[in-house]
Amino acid sequence: MTYILHGCERSGSCIVELALGQIGAEYELRQVNLGSDQQREADYAQRNPQMKLPTLITPEGETLTESVAILLTLEARHPAAGLLSPAGSADHARALRWMLFVGAEIYPIVEINDYPERFTAGGDPAATRELAREIWRRRWRIVEAEIAGAPFLLESGFSITDAYIAVVSRWAQQEDWCRAKTPKVEAIARAVAARPAFEAIWARHFPAG
Repeated sequence: MTYILHGCERSGSCIVELALGQIGAEYELRQVNLGSDQQREADYAQRNPQMKLPTLITPEGETLTESVAILLTLEARHPAAGLLSPAGSADHARALRWMLFVGAEIYPIVEINDYPERFTAGGDPAATRELAREIWRRRWRIVEAEIAGAPFLLESGFSITDAYIAVVSRWAQQEDWCRAKTPKVEAIARAVAARPAFEAIWARHFPAG
């Protein structure tokens, strides 16, 4: 049972790779070069109309996009992998809450940071980027204040939300700020990087740590 993952180093596909690593599922990684805008080419755009990463093809041929939707689908397909606590539990609800917060409130800021000219109408793209970074920092402080475990989000231990937090914390050229100002988030990232199922994946995406 082989999945096909369209992705690129340091992109959202890393989150899905980590989930597949936790599951122990076989997958084929197909590179989409963001540097050359390969995601905007017609072949890929047919699979993902938003022309973004990641895109996952299930063994049955179903196309999945949107990182949170992919993770929840994988969790439902592979419940024994322990991506989340049992449905209906307090830990399950808490993990979902913060996965969705990072996915909906922090993840989208990356596009504004990376391409401020797309979000600037008659203004200064540099000012737009700086505003995006201020919002980014404010929202990460919210996550930092809610981390109950050590080194993971939940006191009960690892969930796939930790992988989500870890990857997104490495974006927007804010790694140094995150290390200095959100030590609990940084502890999650380091713990995720050190998990045996994740080490090789993490090192390929984030060789500097």
